[in-house]
Amino acid sequence: MNAMQNIRIEKLTLNIGSGKEQNKLDRGMKLIKHLTGIAPVKTITKKRIPNWGLRPGLPIGCKLTIRNGQKKDLIQRFLKAKGNKLSASNFDENGSVSFGIHEYIDVPGVAYNPEVGIMGFEVCITLERPGFRIKRRRLRRVAVPAKHRITKEAAMEFMKKEFGVSTEEGEEE
Repeated sequence: MNAMQNIRIEKLTLNIGSGKEQNKLDRGMKLIKHLTGIAPVKTITKKRIPNWGLRPGLPIGCKLTIRNGQKKDLIQRFLKAKGNKLSASNFDENGSVSFGIHEYIDVPGVAYNPEVGIMGFEVCITLERPGFRIKRRRLRRVAVPAKHRITKEAAMEFMKKEFGVSTEEGEEE
């Protein structure tokens, strides 16, 4: 196999949406810090949506992006919380894998924290191949060619081989 065709994990993103509730946002910040040991950042609204009571500058959630280090260990722990099973709907057409964990106490090695209570979070794993830098570089930025993109099937095969994940076709969770 060509070395440029090898799939790797670009980043792991943890996300908790809280809406306008500041209490839930504070608990979410504590939860992500409790899970990873790294402080998350708040996500801030940029648009005004009157029906939802949102205005620009309002914090509505928190997120943490991990690009190196402990991401593989965390992914294995989060997949164990899901029973190493993902549905086909957890994979998108661009090589990303997203799934939610309903209760953080399902993650192995994480104890219940009374300050946080019971809450869940979302995990997003972004996959890439060598050469994907061309879509982010500063000069001569171009799109990744179609034959070099990661398909849904390739992402499923990578997760199966790398983490032992079984996938159910067409099932919703």
